[in-house]
Amino acid sequence: MIRLDPAAASPAQPPTVPAWALVAGAPNEADAAFQAGAALGVLDSLSRAQASWAGAWRQRLALRCAAASMRLAGRSEDAAALRDAWHLRPAGADPGPAGAIYGAWRQLAAEPPVANTDRLEKIVDQLGLHWEGAALATLYTEIEERAGPQPAPFAAAAIAARVVAMRPDSELLAWWLADLVLAQSLCWPRPLPLLMAQAFGPAFRGEAGGKRIRPGEKSLERAVCVALVQAAAESCRLAAELSRRAERLIAIAPKLRAKGASEAIQKLLDEDAVSGSLTTKNLSRFAARRLFDRLQHLDAVRELSGRTTFRLFGL
Repeated sequence: MIRLDPAAASPAQPPTVPAWALVAGAPNEADAAFQAGAALGVLDSLSRAQASWAGAWRQRLALRCAAASMRLAGRSEDAAALRDAWHLRPAGADPGPAGAIYGAWRQLAAEPPVANTDRLEKIVDQLGLHWEGAALATLYTEIEERAGPQPAPFAAAAIAARVVAMRPDSELLAWWLADLVLAQSLCWPRPLPLLMAQAFGPAFRGEAGGKRIRPGEKSLERAVCVALVQAAAESCRLAAELSRRAERLIAIAPKLRAKGASEAIQKLLDEDAVSGSLTTKNLSRFAARRLFDRLQHLDAVRELSGRTTFRLFGL
């Protein structure tokens, strides 16, 4: 029998971005920065909280950014296809180009916001880019310089602009590093994948819509600030949803008698999705199928793929 405290799902209701910060059309960079500061203050408390569902929250943010990345990469995969590429591949198998990009965002969400040349080399490779070692060393120096003296949104905008100035074909890396530098500047324990999911949204379309604002172009700092307000609001809504679902999952945990059920529950709390044929040391594939069917019947998890076979489950 599993005994978990339902209060562990979330110590408190996740905060929300104040309504005044969500008012559209900040007239200038200073107003946009002020609104972004309020939004980031809310995210700061969420990023430091150790809620049981924080892993699933971060990984779902990573999936959103990965899905938006497909457009920059000239690919057509959506979130469902990325989930399949990652979670249904054999252990240790290559997830393919789209899955590798998804893996880069997953790594961003899971590891401390620390950059070194080895990590940059691996990320560049995952994103399907090609940089020389000397250029990566220069980029590493730029990252170290950006995380301190500037306000966090401006530091994120600056590193994104610098990446594109160095390599115009590397906008995907620019947004990946922008989130990393943002986390460094705010001393977050883990980055939150945020900006890539907004890159094709209204924040980067200027006051009258039209051409998308890319890193290095005029009004980028204001656009990043506006985008962070929107990203924070969406992240808080997601956190509230996952908090409710995690509370339900943990509340029914004592009813589960399957050996190894606690491992499956922990994976559901840590991951965006878990394979319905999960196997662990204490849980067979057939036992996992029965367990997920029961959890779905109890409205404690959702089936995410829409299939009757090769199913994926999550909060």
